[in-house]
Amino acid sequence: MDTEIELKFLLSDNEVPLVPGLLMQFAKTVNNKPTKHLQNAYFDTPERDLRKFDIGLRTRCSDEQCEQTVKLAGEVVGGLHQRPEYNLPIDGGKPDLCAFERGIWPEALPFDEIVANIQPIFSTNFTRRKWVIETDNGSVLEVVLDKGQVTAGNQHEIISELEVELIEGHRDDVFTFAEHLIGKLGVRLGLYSKAARGYRMADNKPLLANKSLSFVPLEKRATVEEAFEAALGYAIRFVQKHEQCYFDEPKLKTLKRVLDGISLIRHIFWLFDEIVDKSATEHLRKELKWLVGELSWVEHAMQLKTYTSKRHAYCKKINNAPELAQVIRDLQDVQPSITDIQDLFHCSRYNLLVLSLTRWLLDKAWRKSWNQKAAVTAERAIIDIAGELFERDWQQLKQMLKSEGSFKSVDYLNLKQHLENTMLNGNCLSTLYDKEDRRAFRTPWIDILYGVYELQTLSYLKQLCVGQGDEQLEEIRTWLEQKANFLVTAMEQSRIASLENSPYWR
Repeated sequence: MDTEIELKFLLSDNEVPLVPGLLMQFAKTVNNKPTKHLQNAYFDTPERDLRKFDIGLRTRCSDEQCEQTVKLAGEVVGGLHQRPEYNLPIDGGKPDLCAFERGIWPEALPFDEIVANIQPIFSTNFTRRKWVIETDNGSVLEVVLDKGQVTAGNQHEIISELEVELIEGHRDDVFTFAEHLIGKLGVRLGLYSKAARGYRMADNKPLLANKSLSFVPLEKRATVEEAFEAALGYAIRFVQKHEQCYFDEPKLKTLKRVLDGISLIRHIFWLFDEIVDKSATEHLRKELKWLVGELSWVEHAMQLKTYTSKRHAYCKKINNAPELAQVIRDLQDVQPSITDIQDLFHCSRYNLLVLSLTRWLLDKAWRKSWNQKAAVTAERAIIDIAGELFERDWQQLKQMLKSEGSFKSVDYLNLKQHLENTMLNGNCLSTLYDKEDRRAFRTPWIDILYGVYELQTLSYLKQLCVGQGDEQLEEIRTWLEQKANFLVTAMEQSRIASLENSPYWR
């Protein structure tokens, strides 16, 4: 058995010719291997029994020699892929699962059924250039450049990938070489394997953006440190998933998900500050702040798009005010283009940030600044911490939401940051509790938070009407004020309902 430790990069045709020269700049020695054309087939059952266990089964043929490979469930963070791998030679292109040691398979796997029903699902065919390089530290890395396509039925996707695998030596050298590549090429870190892309095509399940942040999966017995690692890994993958979604289909709401993931990473550093000293994340937080700034226009852009959509109830009213419609068009004209955003995701600063987060997580770099208190806290059960945290949030929210009179628009807008932090705490830790109880408790709070976002949009539109010296715009501003008042009336019902909810963590 081998355990792959490799970084995957996506690159354009323009960057391919630059790769050999960059290897020569970095490496102590470079051994250029013969170019090969690889024909690969991936197998599973019609019910995708292997996929359910995150197992990949592949045959690969080149120059009349074939082998079969099993890749077991592993970990992918920030483009770094770590998976146990087994390889055996075979005659022809059909796999023989019985040739592998029986002990490699998970106990619950329906092995005999899989052997009886295995069939080809999709193929990947590409030309591979390979180099084996030695670093100044003595590590040996394998660098492969794959150009070709994934095919499933009549569907095709281009393969243009550079993979860097540690053969022997220090994992740090993989990251050092990655920094060299990112600094010289406009590459992106690749989250998804060829197999993952093939399955999506074969099953007609394209990569879709989440409607919102989901919940970090946690074991009830997890420690504080394990919960931190799970949350940060989830958040990094969330950002990268939606980066890829944006390349697949550029949409503002997909960029908002990227921004949500970045906000979650920043929140995680704050939430686990008892084991993650602020000084340990100073550089990461600085770069995250930069990235938030680069995408700070997204929320206003979504607001403008929503309220000028033909399907929106306010569209006709806004379009009947040419001056306001023109102000909105002028703002939309100066928004970054799709190409601008793609350039951002290709730029070295963004990719170095993702790489740094990945390396920091894998190296458990927060431990370098631990004192005894942090070390003890890290071993505490996260479920104890979660209960204390949720109870504190709940008491603070009740205090803020209790009022003898009615809340006004400004009162709800002032709640935004606290509500967002409370919801993010739930995203990080609430899978420790019953799903239905959690959903019932959170629903009114989510309703209030979405109401706050709409109030924010109405407030933004009102600001666009102010100071224009136009009577019609003043009428629109008054109309928007009325809409805000109607919305607050509806939010008051959710506020009252939320105070009567039973906490799910007790």
